[in-house]
Amino acid sequence: MQHFTLNQDDHELIEQARQLIRTRNSERHAVAAALYTSSGKIYLGLHLETYVGRAAVCAESIAIGNAALTGDTGIQTLVAVYRNQEIVSPCGICRELIMDYAPLAKVILQEENRMYKIGIQDLLPQKYRRK
Repeated sequence: MQHFTLNQDDHELIEQARQLIRTRNSERHAVAAALYTSSGKIYLGLHLETYVGRAAVCAESIAIGNAALTGDTGIQTLVAVYRNQEIVSPCGICRELIMDYAPLAKVILQEENRMYKIGIQDLLPQKYRRK
């Protein structure tokens, strides 16, 4: 499992996600996500909470959808940030979605005070595929 060092674009991505959750944090919005594409553009997403948990939509899904709306699908790196400003790992459903849309994407993670990037393939080994 290879870890990659963060660059300036990654730090900007983290800051954009943190800024979004600072301004939109509420009972309905616990996570913000940001991603950048090969075009250099950043797309944001905000978790949509519902009273029926299965109907909730993750911030990563919204960010990927925002990029897809414009046709800018060359996703390079993605990060999700919880309301306490900590970086969180994508849930299993989001890992599947990221892998489907961007199998070469990297995800920013945090362990204690150390931040790094990891390939989505390492977060979702032996992904289910239809034949």
